Amino acid sequence: MTTSTNRKPTKRDCFNALLNIEAVKNDADLVAFIEHEIELLDKKNTAERKPTPKQVENAGIKTAIAAWFEADTQYLASDVTKDCPACAGLSAQRVSALLSQLVADGTLVRTEDKRKNYYSLA
Repeated sequence: MTTSTNRKPTKRDCFNALLNIEAVKNDADLVAFIEHEIELLDKKNTAERKPTPKQVENAGIKTAIAAWFEADTQYLASDVTKDCPACAGLSAQRVSALLSQLVADGTLVRTEDKRKNYYSLA
């Protein structure tokens, strides 16, 4: 089994490599087992997962932050941390992370001016 980078092979890589071995190809039970294991990996990767309690809490905070923003006004992350009631008691790092998530969602727009990030409604 060769990889183009120096990364540890995944279970899927190992199973696929086993399927390419001639002795394994000739054993129907081994092939069936390996294919079943690959199916289990596929099922695990596509499973619907419930959000964690922290994710649910963050969703509520992000909604409140977006509602607090005024149209055509730009804010620094520090302004949001100090002035937004939903951010009371939150660290500047957490507020900044939430703002980045809102930018990724398309709710907010981030503009940079003189190495400072300003946030405004999209």
